[in-house]
Amino acid sequence: MTASPPQQPQEVTRAQFLSIYTVVALPMFLGAVDQTLLATATPAIAAHFGDLYNTPWIMSVYMLTSAVTVPIYGRLGDRYGRREVLRAAVCLFVLGAIACSLAPSMQWLIFGRAIQGLGGGGLISLSLALIGDLVPVRQRAGFQGYFSATFTASNVLGPMLGGMIVANFSWRLLFIAYIPIAVFAVWRISKLPRGSHNPNAPGVRDVAGIVMFSIGITALLFGLSSAGHRFDWLSWQMAALTGIGLVAWTIMYWHARRHPAPFFPFELLRDPALRRPVLSVMCMAFCLFALVFYLPIYLQLALRSGAGQAGMLLMPVMLGNVVSALVTGRVVERTGRPQPPAVVGFTLVAFAFFGLALLAPGATLIASLGFLCGLGLGTVMPTAQLLAQVAAGREHLGAAVAMISLGRMLGAALGTAVTGAVVYTLLPDVDVKDLVRTDGEQGGPEVIRAFQVAYICAGVVAVLGLINASRVPKIKI
Repeated sequence: MTASPPQQPQEVTRAQFLSIYTVVALPMFLGAVDQTLLATATPAIAAHFGDLYNTPWIMSVYMLTSAVTVPIYGRLGDRYGRREVLRAAVCLFVLGAIACSLAPSMQWLIFGRAIQGLGGGGLISLSLALIGDLVPVRQRAGFQGYFSATFTASNVLGPMLGGMIVANFSWRLLFIAYIPIAVFAVWRISKLPRGSHNPNAPGVRDVAGIVMFSIGITALLFGLSSAGHRFDWLSWQMAALTGIGLVAWTIMYWHARRHPAPFFPFELLRDPALRRPVLSVMCMAFCLFALVFYLPIYLQLALRSGAGQAGMLLMPVMLGNVVSALVTGRVVERTGRPQPPAVVGFTLVAFAFFGLALLAPGATLIASLGFLCGLGLGTVMPTAQLLAQVAAGREHLGAAVAMISLGRMLGAALGTAVTGAVVYTLLPDVDVKDLVRTDGEQGGPEVIRAFQVAYICAGVVAVLGLINASRVPKIKI
């Protein structure tokens, strides 16, 4: 039996779109709120377990397992239908959340986060692909504000609620809160149309590619997050991990060129119209997580802010992100050109990070530069999604959306690991009790210097993102 070619979606009314959006908004919310809800909880978790140096793995392992599963979800969605696969992803996500809420140690928490990431890899990518099944691409630009509303709720409420809950209750409650939302999301997803699916799509056949990808990225991230405190940067351990990662990825590339349906679709990345948006998203996610994950630690170590105040100081970052995404959606809808906003955005991000690195820290300055950074970051994801979907076409829609999500996961994992490596290399001896002190006395100059060097590194990544975004092929939608 030969599957019929995928049909272009017909234009939808606003009411029809809203009926779809109110369903996919729930898993998108779960996937988006995770990064901000836990950011303010990280210092409290470190103090609870007496373990600061392993905290990067709270986010890195989630992003790692998500990165591995994103391409898998893309192919499974193409073959079996995105509604069914999205439902399974939500269930796996909440199973990991339950494990995290019961964690008796940092190692158990990291294991629970790994399970949560296995489900989290499909939440946003499958939701966006499902929208792509049902809504034409030009209309998606016009409805971008609704997607931004989801990220508004997660980005604005995440830091505020996370800080309040940690300050007044327990960080475990953050994971418990996922459970009722996930149960409701599964029920609502069941009411959606199944969407397009192709029984003859290749599905997941490349087990060897999955294994090589996992080995390569795990070795790389473990090396980056461990260098400077577990072992020296110039050590045999670092050399061995780097070598393992390079060999694994080389084998994966060689294998992918000979496999009919490779796990990692290198062939799609040969097109610069898709490759450059993926690289832009990687740079964006690196910068976002370097700021969001470590800013609360910086605030509590350097300025002695409490968890609640740290959460409030994250809000300007998220508000800037939301405002920028809304404006970007409208600009792209009117002009049909998604390339220019990201160029402006990365310029603002670089300026903000270099400002954080070179100017004396203070709550007002951090809030202002955080807002500016959020403005810049908010331009990247909406435009990259549209560029990738147009470049890939309907036939490879699931794989293209998965590549964008994969780029975001890899960038976030690298941003968390590299920033942590820089900070903890320059700040090797930290008393975890300092993370929960609120006596108003600022931390020493070595604390401030460590984070400022990390912000310089993030600024350099933003400049690389700017160069890449300026070279995106000109496409009119």
